[in-house]
Amino acid sequence: MRQPPLTIPTTITVPEAVKHTVSNGTPIYAIDCPEYEVVRVSFVFHAGTITQRHPFTASATANMLAEGSLNMTSQQIAERLDYYGSYFDINIDRDYSYITFCALSKFFPQTAEVIEEVILRPTFPDAEVATYRDKRRQQLAIERRKVETIAREHFAHAIFGASHPYGISYSEDEYQSLCRENIMEHYQRCYTAENCIVVCSGAISDNVLHRIKAIAEQIHPAQKCETISLPPFDTKHNVRIQHDGALQSSIRMGRLLFARTHEDFVPMQVLTTALGGYFGSRLMQNLRERNGFTYGVFSAMVNFQHTGYLAIATQVGAEVTDQALQQIAYEIERLREEKIPEQELLLVKNIMAGEMMRILDGPFGIADVTTENILCGFDNHQIEENLQRIRQTTPDKLLTLAQRYLTPEDMVTVVAGDFSQLS
Repeated sequence: MRQPPLTIPTTITVPEAVKHTVSNGTPIYAIDCPEYEVVRVSFVFHAGTITQRHPFTASATANMLAEGSLNMTSQQIAERLDYYGSYFDINIDRDYSYITFCALSKFFPQTAEVIEEVILRPTFPDAEVATYRDKRRQQLAIERRKVETIAREHFAHAIFGASHPYGISYSEDEYQSLCRENIMEHYQRCYTAENCIVVCSGAISDNVLHRIKAIAEQIHPAQKCETISLPPFDTKHNVRIQHDGALQSSIRMGRLLFARTHEDFVPMQVLTTALGGYFGSRLMQNLRERNGFTYGVFSAMVNFQHTGYLAIATQVGAEVTDQALQQIAYEIERLREEKIPEQELLLVKNIMAGEMMRILDGPFGIADVTTENILCGFDNHQIEENLQRIRQTTPDKLLTLAQRYLTPEDMVTVVAGDFSQLS
């Protein structure tokens, strides 16, 4: 049996989203893929944690939308979705909340009835709020016993500042003050037509689009969330958090950079992928293959609405913490001193192109990328442009970027673990 020829994509053709605007101003972006007998609808609200006025209200609002509405209980909502094989998913980050529904196209009318209740008529019953509050408080307390969670939260503190909207985290005891009134205030202020976009994909027939429009135009109009005035960043470069008895140390390294709209974002993704973005990356070969310090290590560019950062993350045996830090610094310094060989760079480019093709394989992945592009002010032509920018990245360009952005004095290092075990 002979291996089929290897084909490396040089172009990517992605269907453009067709924009519709309903009477209240809510934009709807439709990606029609009639060969798939499914429909996915995402409501994206500028209602992330930086918009909340009380601790945990942003996440509570998003997660409790389906916990009871004007006409349906939480059990009825769950049973109706389950009966028709539909489901919904909630995601929330610092900037946005994403409420996504998926259904077979033949059952979309029945699913749309539930969507209306969840998006337009949530009531956030007191009993459900109390249950949610107690459960989440306990979950967070348990999570914060893990060095990985400790390092992740303190890394955000170190990068942005402990009180910055992008860096802040709250004590689990703050859940005690979470109440229905605060959740409803956040919903009424942020879940508005002015703060919403709708992205739908799959078999978007005229009837399906008409139904989605009917829901979207009922989203209540109101003032936009107040303009977020971000304070200056308060970066700390070296933080160690003692966690007695930890068998492993959780390491976070990186630095504050820029949002996805910056001209250097794509080539920095190439550099970050070479460093730790795939299984054969430099950090994986060093920390895992040669030294056996960890099972896995990764690096990535993280994108927010107003900024972004480089992150490197791994967990290593407590006794080899300092050696692992030295090897990470060594690999970063190599990027600053030596050009990446052409063959290695070609592999990285092919991996990134293949990952783009994997993500865009189907209407759901296309919708996810479309949503990200819209939020960044792009259209789907940006996908092809990004691929070409990846292809055009040179070893000289990456060396220049490494020397500009990976200087040791700009790096932030956070380690959580039991430092009494260090050799």
